[in-house]
Amino acid sequence: MQAIVLEGPGRFRLKEAVHPGTPGSGEALVRVHRVGICGSDLHAFKGSHPFLSYPRVLGHEIGVEIVAVGRNEFGLTVGDLCAVEPYLNCGQCTVCRRERPNCCINLQVLGTHRDGGMQEFMIVPTAKLHGSHKLSLEQLALVEMLSIGAHAVRRAQLGKSESVLVLGAGPIGLSIVFFAQSVGARVVVVEPNEKRREFCGRHFRVEECLEGKGNQAQQLRTAFGGDLPTAVFDATGSAESMMQAPHYLANGGKLIFVSLVQADLTFADPLFHRLELTLLCCRNATRQDFAWAIQELEEDKVNITPWITHRAERGHVIQEFSRWLDPSQGVIKAMVEI
Repeated sequence: MQAIVLEGPGRFRLKEAVHPGTPGSGEALVRVHRVGICGSDLHAFKGSHPFLSYPRVLGHEIGVEIVAVGRNEFGLTVGDLCAVEPYLNCGQCTVCRRERPNCCINLQVLGTHRDGGMQEFMIVPTAKLHGSHKLSLEQLALVEMLSIGAHAVRRAQLGKSESVLVLGAGPIGLSIVFFAQSVGARVVVVEPNEKRREFCGRHFRVEECLEGKGNQAQQLRTAFGGDLPTAVFDATGSAESMMQAPHYLANGGKLIFVSLVQADLTFADPLFHRLELTLLCCRNATRQDFAWAIQELEEDKVNITPWITHRAERGHVIQEFSRWLDPSQGVIKAMVEI
């Protein structure tokens, strides 16, 4: 079988790989059909991913078909189409016992700590497969992306009519927008990229989509009728944005970092105390978040087809990947056909 291997920063190679073999009990052999490209994959390509080592087969947004399956308790059978939950937790550490498997002490993430979806076949634990008889392979590949937004919104415990600011209108930011709106929040977005602002305004009923220049706190007060937002989600991947975000919050507000940056962050402690802010970080997602994302897709509450702005077949990924880093290309979501 073939695999696309990232041998080092900026260096992909298409190579022959060893077939994974026959699945055991609680495992499935899957044929990978679609892989979505995430911002973390782009960071890996640039050499700025904090947790990844080389060489690595990237890909954690994966849509697959089961070709062989061992004994399992989930009713999975050959031919089922599934999304892959790429977070392999140990099930035994104190965090797993507290039902927080997304941040397991011994966590191994496909495409980061272990080889991911940019290969023709994989063996995956059946507990990490989420089947659907309604969704396409491309939709299933993007369930993981949506589940990140679902997890962030669940973690924030948003109330109805809560005022929410989302910083960054990339795929994760858009996912947060969707799930925040689905629980009844009023949402404003800040996004400096004009094409992404236009996309967000066209596909989401946000109060406003701001460029992020000038006096942002005053712009936000205007957008929210005189008040600052009660929750701010940062999905920019920018340390500067993350450090500025507390200044946009109302007293008693919640700051949710969905971004991951390889940098130190500093804040003025008196500001946090004066506002009595709550700081939350989000890592990955859970089985419940995957179920929520699949339900929303199956009920046609979100149409992610327009999000896929760029596509490439397996043999063309090496040439196309570096272009997806260029903001002028207007990439919202890139999809690879394996």
